[in-house]
Amino acid sequence: ETGVADKPNTRCHTESSRRGRFAIADIVEGGGDVQFQNYGTSPLPTIHAHCLRNLTACAIVPTVLPVPHAPHEPTFAELATVQAGAYQPVDLARIQNAVREILIAVGENPDREGLIETPARVARMYAEIFSGLHTNPAIHLQKLFTQKHDEMVLVKDIEFASCCEHHLLPFTGKAHIGYLPDGQVVGLSKLARVVEVIAKRPQVQERMTEDIADLIMNEVQPRGVGVIIEASHSCMTIRGVRKPEAMTITSAVRGLVKTNPMTRSELMSLVFGHRG
Repeated sequence: ETGVADKPNTRCHTESSRRGRFAIADIVEGGGDVQFQNYGTSPLPTIHAHCLRNLTACAIVPTVLPVPHAPHEPTFAELATVQAGAYQPVDLARIQNAVREILIAVGENPDREGLIETPARVARMYAEIFSGLHTNPAIHLQKLFTQKHDEMVLVKDIEFASCCEHHLLPFTGKAHIGYLPDGQVVGLSKLARVVEVIAKRPQVQERMTEDIADLIMNEVQPRGVGVIIEASHSCMTIRGVRKPEAMTITSAVRGLVKTNPMTRSELMSLVFGHRG
């Protein structure tokens, strides 16, 4: 898991130990180096603050530290941008053992033909659907564009699939993100990438909505932001109360979208107005 940059003069390489726990990515841009280093089981990445804007995706960016030739000391905002905690790889073998035990506990034979490879499949599945645990979504919001646009920018119907942390069952739906630029805009696809990263974790819809709104507010620094998520939760459609038609809608508003009723009404109208 190394950082990824889309710059033509970027070079990346990885070196893996027998346990696959050592990785280095060197990203060179305008004289700045980015290094990710694992020390034993506790990786301690370092990244030049002035290189933040050049990264478009990163699997692990826990810490930002200044270096002697950096043009400035990292600000609190820069530190907060990429603070994500230590990366811990997915323990596939442990998941396989756990799934095997579950199969035995429910009265199945994990060694029969149809189930013998199931633990390995489930382990790979969890590594995929929880990949957002090891990715900092803020990295997708580092590249901004100077653009005068005073009205609402809305990206709607961003499909996602997440996993309810209470029952480890999926919930799926659409996210709608609207923001009021303050002299700068972010690439539209980056908003979808943020949703994708935050969704790929054990989640609850309420927190997911808040996290997306707070992240955009902190990183893009618009005059206001509104996030609406509509989702169907299998934990209440296939078990328990079993209401397959039930939809959960959550919203989080910040800045002018929260304080100005007309702006908030505009967002709701753009998202739901066509439904009559």
